[in-house]
Amino acid sequence: MKSETFPASPVSENGSAISARANVLGVGVHAINPEIAAGLIESAIDQGRKGYVCVTNVHSVMEAQNDHCFRDVLNHAFLVTPDGVPTVWIGKLQGHSSMARVYGPDLMLDLCRRSVSKGYSHFLYGGRPGVAEELSARLKEKFPGIRIAGSYTPPFRPLSSDEEEELRALVEELKPEIFWVGIGCPKQERMMAEYIKKLDTKIMIGVGAAFDIHTGRIKDAPDWIKTLGLQWFHRLLQEPRRLAERYLIKNPQFIYRVLLQFTGVRKYHLDNC
Repeated sequence: MKSETFPASPVSENGSAISARANVLGVGVHAINPEIAAGLIESAIDQGRKGYVCVTNVHSVMEAQNDHCFRDVLNHAFLVTPDGVPTVWIGKLQGHSSMARVYGPDLMLDLCRRSVSKGYSHFLYGGRPGVAEELSARLKEKFPGIRIAGSYTPPFRPLSSDEEEELRALVEELKPEIFWVGIGCPKQERMMAEYIKKLDTKIMIGVGAAFDIHTGRIKDAPDWIKTLGLQWFHRLLQEPRRLAERYLIKNPQFIYRVLLQFTGVRKYHLDNC
């Protein structure tokens, strides 16, 4: 049976549309929680559908402000999960009281745990040389019986035609249900939007730093720091040179734009959702 591509709104097990979204500066972030997110992905796989999932935080939203094509990539995703705590706060202020953070690395572990009994297989795409293989070993140790079908370490540039064909042939042979992408925003979202129809897989999920977090290359923040919405500061302390612009410039810009949105000074519309 040929897989079909998702509509913009995912559907639950009973077939009803999951359309509630928080409007975060024109990015439609689904008003969901971790349990609902994992359940929707499972249902999608079981129904033989195709789609990609964007775990979305302040950085993702700010990347979309001056790039309408990237905003469309986000708004055409099967799921846009509230990966950043500020996206949850905005959703709650807009009336989505049950909305909760869907943190990419946690979503990865939850789906890996669930997949053992469901029989889903996984493919790991991303990381520096050796990271995907180490992640595979750690996941197999943590979740006995998990099926890691394969992995691919891409270059830090777009794939050449030969590399694209190599990846396509590999995925066609392995046919993984879940294709994890860990190459960072906005590269991973663009990659998923381009390749979801080219690769023989069901669900592609961009999880950013999850590969490095689960292999210990990046230290995850304590839960209390995450709850306070200060995980960005914890990351900044670990990678100040790489992340200074993202957090020290983009975060204040985000706050300013949100104030404009909530005061009605500037209107943001959910186009193409």
